[in-house]
Amino acid sequence: MSFDSVIELKGLKRYYNVGGETVKALDGVDLEIGRGEYLSLVGPSGSGKTTLFNMIGGLDRPTEGIVEIDGVDISKLDAYELAWLRCRRIGYIFQNFNLITVLTALENVALPTVFAGTPHDEGLKKAKKLLESVGLGERLNHKPSQLSAGQQQRVAMARALANEPTIILADEPTGNLDLNTGTEIIDLLHGLNKTRGLTLVAATHDLKMIKASDRVIWMRDGRVEKIERG
Repeated sequence: MSFDSVIELKGLKRYYNVGGETVKALDGVDLEIGRGEYLSLVGPSGSGKTTLFNMIGGLDRPTEGIVEIDGVDISKLDAYELAWLRCRRIGYIFQNFNLITVLTALENVALPTVFAGTPHDEGLKKAKKLLESVGLGERLNHKPSQLSAGQQQRVAMARALANEPTIILADEPTGNLDLNTGTEIIDLLHGLNKTRGLTLVAATHDLKMIKASDRVIWMRDGRVEKIERG
């Protein structure tokens, strides 16, 4: 299976100074990620996968090298341009869900549309449809404390889709879920990848998620150790 490139990493390095010593979180990564590809980043703690994940999402800036999304070097964007990119082009799903506890499921999902300037009623309508699409049409007015872990992750998935992004970044999305619920979330993510043509990049240790991927990028010591086809 071949894909047109949507994300390109060129000579990517990220160094930190810790206690007077240089830590090479990323030490020269070259990688192309295709439009509509399902990619898993895998590696032990300290391998650089989380740093790489943050670079792709514009959550951190490289010491050296380039991160391009559709040919635009995002490390050159100012704070406003980067915020616009993250708001409209990239959806995030986190291990700990990161839902706002005082808001309902509907309000949590609609929140990104507020930042994007979507009219209030339109944002709520879109949020309702997204929650229905992940099987939570009966839980619109429930707050996170009233939802199971799996349901909270479904809310987080719906929220990630609120502004119709082209890229979804998922950080250990099944890490806090039991086996059966984790499998359901993987199936949902895989379905979104295929039906919507979303580019999905997941940092994960979950073997089931790895097996569902088009490619698996194995990281070690800040570098790409090997690349496998799913």
